[in-house]
Amino acid sequence: MGRARAAIDVPGLASEAEALWYDHRRWPTFIDGLHHVARLEGDWPNVGARVVWDSNPGGRGRVVERVVGYEARAGQTLEIEDERVRGRQRVSFAPREDGVRVELEQDWELKQERGVPFVVDLLFVRRSRRESLQRTLRRFAAELASERETQAVR
Repeated sequence: MGRARAAIDVPGLASEAEALWYDHRRWPTFIDGLHHVARLEGDWPNVGARVVWDSNPGGRGRVVERVVGYEARAGQTLEIEDERVRGRQRVSFAPREDGVRVELEQDWELKQERGVPFVVDLLFVRRSRRESLQRTLRRFAAELASERETQAVR
């Protein structure tokens, strides 16, 4: 099983970060590779809710995420599945003195073993997943900063 994680510190309150993170209409602005949300079922971000989204061409294809854990102001755990992998993703929000730490972590297994799966995972999948999580968090931080600037002007 592979694992990747990334974290970023952003200014503001955990509630502000959480509100943006769970706003599915905003996901295309920061979730790496997400082209559009095809379907949202249930009471997002609560346990049992499910989202189906499609990636950009050449990406992960159709992605299905189901909420298996949620705690307000703390985080959410999803079961994730796409064409090549299945696993779990966790986002957490931890208040800091000057803002909030947002951390993303994914655990996965490859659906199809190709040759030596551990080597493939270690050399290719793990690095690309970690870089994707990092891009998501950088874009998320930029989107959150933009939102805070817009609200300050109002």
